[in-house]
Amino acid sequence: MHPLTMPVDLGEAEFVPDPRRRAGWTLLVDGVAQSYVDLDDPGHLEFEYMRRVAAIVAVAGPAGAPLRVLHLGGGGLTLPRYVAATRPGSTQRVVERDGTLLEAVRRILPLAAEVEFRVADAREVVESSADGWYDLVVADVYRGAQMPASVASLEFARQVARVLRPGGLYAVNVTDLPPLLFSRRQAATLRAAFADVCVVGEPGMLRGRRFGNVVFAASTAPGGVPVGRLAARVVRDRPPGRVVHGDPLDTFVSGAQPWHEQT
Repeated sequence: MHPLTMPVDLGEAEFVPDPRRRAGWTLLVDGVAQSYVDLDDPGHLEFEYMRRVAAIVAVAGPAGAPLRVLHLGGGGLTLPRYVAATRPGSTQRVVERDGTLLEAVRRILPLAAEVEFRVADAREVVESSADGWYDLVVADVYRGAQMPASVASLEFARQVARVLRPGGLYAVNVTDLPPLLFSRRQAATLRAAFADVCVVGEPGMLRGRRFGNVVFAASTAPGGVPVGRLAARVVRDRPPGRVVHGDPLDTFVSGAQPWHEQT
């Protein structure tokens, strides 16, 4: 197999086969690695941040039970494959702005599971969704290497809270660099919209020592994030992850204010 490069709506996509794994592929957009997929093993999650998000999927309901999931951002469809494999019968909707990229992913990295796809803006889809419909909403939305303001704001977070069932979970992946100003503000934003929030990441990253990914879990119910179960999962990862919640989250936020659309 050889790398495949093609123009897409929002840049240039490259599909690179993994020489270590027979059915492994990395998807890059404009040279930035977006997703890793193993077509033979949807449970193999190469990227650290994706394993953090998968840990949230694992605690989002009874083990193996189907979920109603809204994926904001499709990438290589790594997480929909994982949900289909670990929670058969789940109802999944994937929203992706780049229709050409989505078509290429579905052709080159075919997905056997039954999933609904929409080429649309994440904000528009959430605002048009029914109240209390989803068990889990996952936001992994980027323009370039940044989360767009339209999905980072308090106003958007409140819309996500509206479409989640009571006790449903919102998982958000962001990239950040020291001193994690964006992550701290995103934590403050989610705390203003949800009853329970935690941060998941590698300890050195959470201390603001390096560039990387920070993952958030938020629930519409007080105590709705199963922090103990989540922490038990991420600490077994390599490298081990850490969950920041409660008083330590106050310290992490460190006076940051929620992100409003007009600011």
